[in-house]
Amino acid sequence: MVRRTLPLARQAAQEILKGIESGKWVRANGALPSEAALSQQLAVSRATIRDALAQLEQRGVITRRHGAGTFVAPLPRLDAGLEELVSLETLARRIGLQTRMSQPHIEERVAAPIESERLRTAPQTRVLAIARVIFTGTRPIAYLVDIVPTTVLARPDLDKNFRGSVLDLFLSRRDLALSHSYTEIHIELASAPIARKLRLKRGAPLHQLVAQLFTRDGRIVDYSQSFFVPGYFSFHVIRRVGATNRAP
Repeated sequence: MVRRTLPLARQAAQEILKGIESGKWVRANGALPSEAALSQQLAVSRATIRDALAQLEQRGVITRRHGAGTFVAPLPRLDAGLEELVSLETLARRIGLQTRMSQPHIEERVAAPIESERLRTAPQTRVLAIARVIFTGTRPIAYLVDIVPTTVLARPDLDKNFRGSVLDLFLSRRDLALSHSYTEIHIELASAPIARKLRLKRGAPLHQLVAQLFTRDGRIVDYSQSFFVPGYFSFHVIRRVGATNRAP
């Protein structure tokens, strides 16, 4: 049921979007209920539903096919091989997907115990915490948090050219010789704050990557947590057959 405090079409669009994200109104072929069914479900007129669907179509959320109905638009999908260390922005550029970063939340503070442990630094180490949401169009698709010692990265280093990737920033520097990343892969249930940022229900499943970025001399210069909305990302790993299992 929509409320009467905002334009009805906008409210209806929000409710339909919630139904899409939860899967409540999406059939196996991606089709949505008819205008008449949505009108009955939301207790608004069919004209309001048509306006709401027009808004969602303009945002690229749905497509409407004459004589066939209304369908959820195909999701842009990033296929990432975890053997290669590249940023989300680089992956997006490779497939022609346009992304943008929300206004980042940047905070200089003392590292939390788990952050000091992951960075292998002394307690009370000062760090820069950089949190941001990545969008494609109007859709939030990832929430990224990097924790970096201030001896490695200072707030003034994040100038107006920062586009959301700490990795790309590090790769552009000559003073850092990056070696590899140790990455853990989890399925995490969205906490209330992250669910709000990604416009999901609390407890929705997310892909989570927890990573430590190493230099060639063994230092850890970044500890990061990345949360990805399922459906937009596909991760794969290529594993070679061990030498003992190869034919002579």
